[in-house]
Amino acid sequence: MQTLLDVILPVFLVIGFGYVSVWRGYFPVSGIDGVMRFAQSFAIPCLLFQSIANLDLSASFDPRLLISFYTGAAVCFALGIAGARFVFKRDWEDSVAIGFCCLFSNSVLLGLPITERAYGPDALTGNIAIIAMHSPFCYGLGITVMEFVRNRGQSGVNLARNVGNAMFHNPLVIGIIAGFVVNFSGLAIPGVIDDALSLIVRAALPAALFALGGVLIQYKPEGDLKAIAMVCMIGLLIHPAIVWLLGTSFELPQDLFRSGVLTAAMAPGFNAYIFANMYGRARRVAASSVLIATVASVLTAWMWLTILP
Repeated sequence: MQTLLDVILPVFLVIGFGYVSVWRGYFPVSGIDGVMRFAQSFAIPCLLFQSIANLDLSASFDPRLLISFYTGAAVCFALGIAGARFVFKRDWEDSVAIGFCCLFSNSVLLGLPITERAYGPDALTGNIAIIAMHSPFCYGLGITVMEFVRNRGQSGVNLARNVGNAMFHNPLVIGIIAGFVVNFSGLAIPGVIDDALSLIVRAALPAALFALGGVLIQYKPEGDLKAIAMVCMIGLLIHPAIVWLLGTSFELPQDLFRSGVLTAAMAPGFNAYIFANMYGRARRVAASSVLIATVASVLTAWMWLTILP
């Protein structure tokens, strides 16, 4: 119970403040859109840039962690597609969009603050390593499969161009790549710029959590409830269970193990809805899954924190 009170509830209270502010009309939807744009397109890319630029890559990018997490993510993507296609009889494009909901956990807006509150800022090394590959991996996999399904018979050159354009217009990907460039080059970030980045970074997670609450009010719990339940079960239970099993078999260090399991246990991020909206497919299922899984993750995150070492 103390974990619920000390770690999880403060994060979800900030989300709740954003939800209630928009619901009661204290904060306009257009304002929430601006806060979310600031957080996702500016502040969080700055956070990722600064973190990766200063990261000890040899200590952070443990291949056992990345294999555990992304094997679980890929398996869940495949399970989501198969369930949507063969159980719920969705067409292939809808099935890929639903599978993407099972693939893309909310590693930044939920995974970072919950891990930080649970284990402290020094425990985020594994989170940052996962996040550094998260958008490129998930968007790369999702867009490639969707473009293949939508353009069966298209030339490989056109398919690669479509995938590249979609990925490299993503601010998170740009921030990650810029961080790696600085890290690999060995260049030091000038003190005045680093201080300015730190000011922006301190606003990133609170602003993003508040905006997430405001955005969620626009997501009505509609659509196929069985498909939504499948997404929630895969994202909140199956993905972290796979990471747990693989991490245990690989004998992951404790801090990386905890980061991997917790990040996998987060609800689908609103990028799942962005992906569905981008292709105009399964938008109701994606929106409802984000809303319902985010609420349900209050309890499931508490469960995983309780059983983690």
